[in-house]
Amino acid sequence: MPRVTPQAIPIEVRGLVKRYGELVAVDGVDLTVEAGDVFGYLGPNGAGKTTSLRMMLGLIRPSAGEVRLFGRDPQLGVKALEGVAGFVEAPSFYPYLSGRENLRLFASLDGGDALERIEESLGIVGLAGCAKDRVGGYSHGMRQRLGIAAALLRKPRLLMLDEPATGLDPGGMRDMRDLIRELSAGGMTVILSSHLLAEVEELCNRVAIVRSGRIAYQGSLAELRAQAGDSYLLRTSDEARARAVLAAQPGIEGLEATADGTRFGARDESAVGALSLALADADAPILELSRRHATLEDLFFSLTEGDAPPPAAPAADGAPRRHPVEAA
Repeated sequence: MPRVTPQAIPIEVRGLVKRYGELVAVDGVDLTVEAGDVFGYLGPNGAGKTTSLRMMLGLIRPSAGEVRLFGRDPQLGVKALEGVAGFVEAPSFYPYLSGRENLRLFASLDGGDALERIEESLGIVGLAGCAKDRVGGYSHGMRQRLGIAAALLRKPRLLMLDEPATGLDPGGMRDMRDLIRELSAGGMTVILSSHLLAEVEELCNRVAIVRSGRIAYQGSLAELRAQAGDSYLLRTSDEARARAVLAAQPGIEGLEATADGTRFGARDESAVGALSLALADADAPILELSRRHATLEDLFFSLTEGDAPPPAAPAADGAPRRHPVEAA
């Protein structure tokens, strides 16, 4: 087994594939999560996110490709997952036991000094006051936090969470967001699979966006926004005349008529300045001309929506067709 050093990369995934018969759930995924990242793993339902996380945690075996967590193959067993914790989909507990009793069971399986960290873990996730209550009476948000407490028993350097804020009310989402920030500030690397784009935009420094089992984008949010560029919204006293000016103006592109006015892109700010003068000369006074920064939601939909190629028929050699499925 490779020796793990503090410089080892938390997650390295290369050429990861998962097939179910003729269907391909994950199709050649390459992924790198650096130490200290809060990394968002995003995609529509059925894009392959949960299947990927299961392979990263060693819960299912890849059809092809490899995963390394701190340089180790998770398929080699429990020892290879040292320093790694998390949950896929909703964490499960014994409902007739208390939160503390459930954690004692998990700690006894982990061994070491996990039992000594139960009270600390309960305090970190804000459940110390109800640790003696049966989990059957916990809210969904409390069970999600208990799942993170169970993960913290392992004292992880890498925390992998699959949709941790799903089903939470606004207060629960705020608490989950604050908890992830606190864990990250303490030096933990977090990979967060989610479809709640506003939460990801607030929490994550880097993201990967997956579509139909393939990575459509991977990098920082700042780089993604820079690629998309800004857009502008124009409202005038004469919309028809303004659109004619826009269409004829050099450096103006991507015109789109909306209920709010006309949206457009510009190659640079000088083109927008020239447009203002042209509108004044055309007697189309400006009521609003504002810059609009691309949001993660805009960028997500631009990368995941639209016409996807239809599944190909199986090749003569029996190669599987591609299809956007995600294992249950």
